[in-house]
Amino acid sequence: MALRLLRLLPASASARGLAAGAQRVGQIHTSVQCQLKYGPLAFVLGDKTTKKLNEYSRVITVDGNICSGKNKLAKEIAEKLGMKHFPEAGIQYSSSTTGDGRPLDTEFSGNCSLEKFYDNPKSNDGNSYRLQSWLYASRLLQYSDALEHLLSTGQGVVLERSIYSDFVFLEAMYNQGFIRKECVDHYNEVKRLTLPEYLPPHVVVYIDVPVPEIQSRIQKKGDPHEMKITSAYLQDIENAYKNTFLPKMSEQCEVLVYSTWESEDSTKVVEDIEYLNYNKGPWLEQDDRTFHNLRML
Repeated sequence: MALRLLRLLPASASARGLAAGAQRVGQIHTSVQCQLKYGPLAFVLGDKTTKKLNEYSRVITVDGNICSGKNKLAKEIAEKLGMKHFPEAGIQYSSSTTGDGRPLDTEFSGNCSLEKFYDNPKSNDGNSYRLQSWLYASRLLQYSDALEHLLSTGQGVVLERSIYSDFVFLEAMYNQGFIRKECVDHYNEVKRLTLPEYLPPHVVVYIDVPVPEIQSRIQKKGDPHEMKITSAYLQDIENAYKNTFLPKMSEQCEVLVYSTWESEDSTKVVEDIEYLNYNKGPWLEQDDRTFHNLRML
């Protein structure tokens, strides 16, 4: 399902690369992971998705502001429910999961970075929107990988930050004057053309941490770049989550909201997830044929 980097190599060179294992040739990643595992014949011969699904075959995303504790809670949920954990996808997601695993050079990874953004979010080189666009592509790729894993194995997945929530940061950037209106319009068009091809998560877990507490955690963490993040930017992120993201997601999936101290009790969170009815959203309309089409995509 997931998009892969094309290998612009002659057939013989490609074959030699596969025989030698994952390696880098001419700055292009090659990997045995690119071998096809599923196709129309597999479906005809009985590889049906619904046979693999069970009550824990769910997509769960853990959302929240910067330094809200998403990583810790997501890992604990995955561990307690026997699901696969997907850490938050960064700029180097593609190169971390294919080829030799080493980061690509800057010119092959969007020529942008979070550090550069935090240091000067209003930079004239367009880093703010280029960064957001690159992160969207990386997270869309990761979401594809997560769906592919669930549909192929039946094992549920837990992701840190949903691809569906990426716009909250774009909205905060726009409100703070980091990007122009045309950038927002372009992002919305890209999102309109891509997200409808996917199925949303079954559950969104949102950790509601007040901005002063977020700032305190950032200071304690001590990252010199993150320490330049303003309270106004953090507040705009929180507002976008609460005013736009959560209401919209509640229409198509289950939404659970926890305060700072509530999110510390992952056992309680897991119990809440297990008691959900899962009685809404497009997952209810799927069958083996639609799952097959999604896996082929």
